[in-house]
Amino acid sequence: MRNILVLLAFLLSTIVFSQELNCTVNVIAQQTGNDNNVVFKTLEKQLTEFVNNTKWTEKSFGAEERINCSMVINVSSYENDRFKATLQVSSSRPIYNSTYSSPVYNYNDKDFNFQYLEFQNLVFNPIQFESNLISVLSFHVYMILGTDADSFELNGGDEYFKQAQTIANYSQQINGQGWKLEDGLQSRFALIDNLVSPTFKEIRSTMYSYHIEGLDIMAQSAKEGKAKVIATLSELKKIHRRRPNSYLLRVFFDAKSDELMDILSGGPNVSITEAVDILNRIAPMHSQKWRNIKF
Repeated sequence: MRNILVLLAFLLSTIVFSQELNCTVNVIAQQTGNDNNVVFKTLEKQLTEFVNNTKWTEKSFGAEERINCSMVINVSSYENDRFKATLQVSSSRPIYNSTYSSPVYNYNDKDFNFQYLEFQNLVFNPIQFESNLISVLSFHVYMILGTDADSFELNGGDEYFKQAQTIANYSQQINGQGWKLEDGLQSRFALIDNLVSPTFKEIRSTMYSYHIEGLDIMAQSAKEGKAKVIATLSELKKIHRRRPNSYLLRVFFDAKSDELMDILSGGPNVSITEAVDILNRIAPMHSQKWRNIKF
């Protein structure tokens, strides 16, 4: 009896205290010409443990609720403890009553330079700068959490985007690229600054309606779900009128372009002429995919 109670306690603790992310971290160093260097494997292992084992929120996530995501670090050069790299971050969320996972966040961070000593302690501080390595990864963790939460609840990601903005603000003290206003319209600063701005509010409401009212009902009514997905594009058109070629629209369609192409090409017969026209206007960077949509 005692053994059963111990087992139950263990299982309950696993459910209650599971961390938020199920993240695969890969460090690729082929461009350095020395990709067999053990430091890259150590870095990969430490970052995997850091991202997956850090408690990022005060909420309890069940094992089945952990967000599937990946981070691919492509190191182009390094010298001593200084690394020059790019970071590709992506995440997905499950669709109700299906085995399909929908891509939610897909971001290519081209300004990822950092210092790292093998086996150094990696600890996240929510209110204080530790290192550019910690700041960049933590920033994207909160972007993953916020975007995922927005897809389940209207503006559900508020607290996570607030923390991402806090990280961006305290990281401005260093000379690292991507944290400041002057770093351009496609920086981490611009991403979070725009995301919390009322000017781009339709991005976040679309994340909710696209998933909850569109994709999540497709198992029940494919036609209704497809029609709702198409209807959400009209909301994004408002942003395009206000701020043509905005960075947030690009980030949204970097995640959703393949999925939209598949949705509009298949399934029940729904008029998509207007939807394709909207896509060509607000996301011309994916025009080749829109041309592949079968009417």
